[in-house]
Amino acid sequence: MLTFISRRVGVLALTMIVLTLVVFALVNLEPNLKKLALEQNNNRMTQEAVDSWLEKNGYNRPLLVRYGEWLFNASRGDLGESTRFKSPVNDVLPKRLGYTGTLAFWVMIIMVPSALIVGILAGMREGSFLDRVLSIFSIGTTATPEYVSGILFTVVFASWLGLLKGVSNVDSVTVENFTLPVMTMALYGMGYIARMTRASMAEVMTSQYIRTARLKGLSFRAVVFKHALRNALIAPFTVIMLQFPWLLTGVVIVENLFNYKGFGWTLVEAADNNDINLLLACSLVSVAVVITTQLISDIGYAFLNPRIRVS
Repeated sequence: MLTFISRRVGVLALTMIVLTLVVFALVNLEPNLKKLALEQNNNRMTQEAVDSWLEKNGYNRPLLVRYGEWLFNASRGDLGESTRFKSPVNDVLPKRLGYTGTLAFWVMIIMVPSALIVGILAGMREGSFLDRVLSIFSIGTTATPEYVSGILFTVVFASWLGLLKGVSNVDSVTVENFTLPVMTMALYGMGYIARMTRASMAEVMTSQYIRTARLKGLSFRAVVFKHALRNALIAPFTVIMLQFPWLLTGVVIVENLFNYKGFGWTLVEAADNNDINLLLACSLVSVAVVITTQLISDIGYAFLNPRIRVS
C-alpha cells in the first residue's frame, strides 16, 4: 500500500509539472502577452510601447527560463502576483477556494444522501412502479444542464417567490447567495450517483447469497441492511469520490451563472484577463484535487471490497 501511495504521489508531482508547463506555454503566446500589456497599461499603446513593457517586465526572456523561475518560487510557496486582482496569488486564491469549499460541502451533504436513498429504493425492487418513477427522475436530473436548471431555479425562487437571491454581486458567502448554486449542482450530480447505486443494488439483490438469506427466513429489511447494502455501495463509493473533480468543472459554470465569487469565478476571471500566475495556481489546485480524490477512491475501494488488494 505504501508503495502504491508513493507511486501515486510521484505521478501527482509529474502531472503537475507537465500541466503547468503546458498552461505556461499557452498563456505566454505572443497575442496573450500583447493583450496583457494592453490591459495593464493603455489599450492605445503602440507596438513599440508594448515591446518595451514586455522587455521591462521580463516577458521576452526564454520560456523555459521563466518557467523554471516560476517553478522554483512555487516550490517555496510563492505563487507570484495576480495581475487581475493586484495582490499576491497566496492572498487571492485561499479566500476564493474557501467560498467554493463551502459550496462543495453543502452540495455533497445534500446530493450524496439523496442520491443514495433514491438509488437504493429503486434498486431494492427492480422493475416496480417506484423503480420506474425514480429512474425517470434520475435520468431527468442528469440530462438537465446546470445552466438550464440554474435559470429555472432563479426564475422560480428568486423572481416569482422572492425567497432567494439570483445573481448576486456580494463578495461573501451568505445563505441567500449560495442556496441556488447548491440546489443547481446537487440536482445535476445526484442523478448519476442514483443511477449507479440503483444498478449496483439491483445486481446485489439478485445474488445467490441474498436468495439464501431470504430462504433462511430473514426479513426483507434485514437482508437489505445487513447483507446487500455494503456490497451495493462499493461501486457508488468510487463514483462519489469522482464527484469532487466534477465539482471543480461544475463550479465554473454555476459560479459564473450566479456570480458566486469562488474558485470557478476566479478561474474565468484569470483566463479572461490572462492572469498567468493565477491561472497556473488554479491548474495546480485542479490537478491536486483530481489525483488526490482518485487516490482516496482506490484506497477506499480496497477497504470496502476484501477481494481487492493493492500491491
